[in-house]
Amino acid sequence: MNGGPSGFNNAPVTRILVIACVLFTIIFGIQGRSNKLGWSYEDIFKKFQIWKLILSIFAFASTPELIFGTYLLYYFRIFERQIGSNKYSVFILFSTIVSLLLEVIAMKIVKDSSLKALTSGPYGLIFASFVPFYLDIPVSTRYRVFSLHFSDKTFIYVAGLQLLFSSWKRSLLPGICGILAGSLYRLNILRIRSMKFPEFIASFFSRLSWPSSGNIPPAAPARNTVGSMPSYAGRQVEGNNPAPVRSTVDPPEDSISTLVSMGFDRNSARQALIRARNDVNAATNILLESQAR
Repeated sequence: MNGGPSGFNNAPVTRILVIACVLFTIIFGIQGRSNKLGWSYEDIFKKFQIWKLILSIFAFASTPELIFGTYLLYYFRIFERQIGSNKYSVFILFSTIVSLLLEVIAMKIVKDSSLKALTSGPYGLIFASFVPFYLDIPVSTRYRVFSLHFSDKTFIYVAGLQLLFSSWKRSLLPGICGILAGSLYRLNILRIRSMKFPEFIASFFSRLSWPSSGNIPPAAPARNTVGSMPSYAGRQVEGNNPAPVRSTVDPPEDSISTLVSMGFDRNSARQALIRARNDVNAATNILLESQAR
């Protein structure tokens, strides 16, 4: 089990999010202000320091949190590939806003001196992603070390636990709120799972992205080198009328691997890609619809 092909193929939103987290964390770390990024109830509702709330979404408070956090964000790009960048953007917005609202409510209710300020970082999104990770990502490999049983999902859970308890209560509360936000998304509150942004907003992230190293460039169209006469190679002739033959070229291997990493059968993934003309998102929808029948 893995997140599919390496790199950010078909995951432009995740790419931008990871880069933003790294840059914000480094900038505030260099300035020595990383310990001031955590926000408190007083900061928001008494001092009106809304900037702290916004920055807390992107900047991690320490290097270990940055390492584990960006690794999990990078791995969870599998969900952007699965549901598409548009719906994944809705998931990011929903899980972040709902998680922050739950954190604010908890900060108001819980009277604990150790919770004066929560740690910073996209905890809501990361731990909301553990809900579909637990429910939808199948285990492909199981192994045993001494008397302990593990699977290929174990390291993701370990990384999540490390991040969850990195700042004890200050990180535990955002993590729990993130899980609750992911559960609400899973329950399709307000039909959130069917919502999409307008296409021009969704394509904005793609325009910001640069090509991944694993992308396969489109093949150049075949040119006829004999004047302007049409080429009939690859056609079957029936009588006097040439009939086109359906292409049997296999879909790209990285696209098949992406769908297989989501738990789909390899042959089914290949057939879906052929039907979807190698569009991974469309092929995913075809496979999900076939499973729902």
